Amino acid sequence: MAMTIRRAVPADAERVFEFIVSLAEFEKLGDEVTASEHDIAASLFGPNPRVFCDIAELDGEPVGFALWFYTFSTFQGRHGIWLEDLFVEPEARGNGIGKALLAHLARRCVDEGLGRLSWWVLNWNEDAIAFYTAHGAVMHDEWTTCRVSGPDLLALAGK
Repeated sequence: MAMTIRRAVPADAERVFEFIVSLAEFEKLGDEVTASEHDIAASLFGPNPRVFCDIAELDGEPVGFALWFYTFSTFQGRHGIWLEDLFVEPEARGNGIGKALLAHLARRCVDEGLGRLSWWVLNWNEDAIAFYTAHGAVMHDEWTTCRVSGPDLLALAGK
């Protein structure tokens, strides 16, 4: 089986959206997907993209993706990469695809002089935690995620 990783192109928008829906269902968050395929296409391939996607293929068929964007660390004084989503189709797991996607992003960080690669993992996803720690990830339990959205975001914005 031949595996390749490539940058997503506009023709991949439908498949990327399918990956996002599959990931959300796996994470038991399917009801939280409010994006559309059009939203994903506009964000990834519009005139000023701020989010990027790499596609993993097995024998020419897309079987996984990594969706990411640049961050900045004031402590390091350098940019980094935030891995928003990494997903490999269940039937394609065990072929090194997840590791290859992580390694691909790690190489980008090194090649571009970035300070770090970061992401979240759900605390109940023991398989993912074991996978990530096996590849050098350190869990930071001392940080709590904060989020403002919906009506609270509008209120905070004074709208």
